[in-house]
Amino acid sequence: MFAVKLFGEVLMDKVSKDARSLNMSRIRTKNTSIEIVLRKALYVKGIRYRVNRKDILGKPDISIKKYKIAIFCDGDFWHGRNFSENTVGTNKAFWIEKIQRNRERDLEQTIALRDAGWTVLRFWGSDIKKDPEAIANRIIDEINNIKQKNYR
Repeated sequence: MFAVKLFGEVLMDKVSKDARSLNMSRIRTKNTSIEIVLRKALYVKGIRYRVNRKDILGKPDISIKKYKIAIFCDGDFWHGRNFSENTVGTNKAFWIEKIQRNRERDLEQTIALRDAGWTVLRFWGSDIKKDPEAIANRIIDEINNIKQKNYR
């Protein structure tokens, strides 16, 4: 156990500072395993997309500009699925605030994109890992719905 002092409070960490730094440095924001699995499932089904477009608010993980669809692959921990104070062992105040802010940012981006005429689809990482083909089919269904609306 290693003691860490944060905001005047001593917290215990189960790993050394160097090990924690190494673990955190390996967490990626782009090209995560869940994104790659979903992108492969979409590609096999003939859906072409762009990745992390900077010109679209929130830089969606996958975007299909032709149909104005923004797809986000949300990691369960980072975006607060089933999150509670008991989810984290150390530095609870930091993590509660961090996850809450991530949830707020997700909602803000979703609202702004919808107001701009985009369809926003958000999928949990565990759901993508469980059945990427089903998620890809849901995206294809949304594309078909948009096509029908546009041709009426």
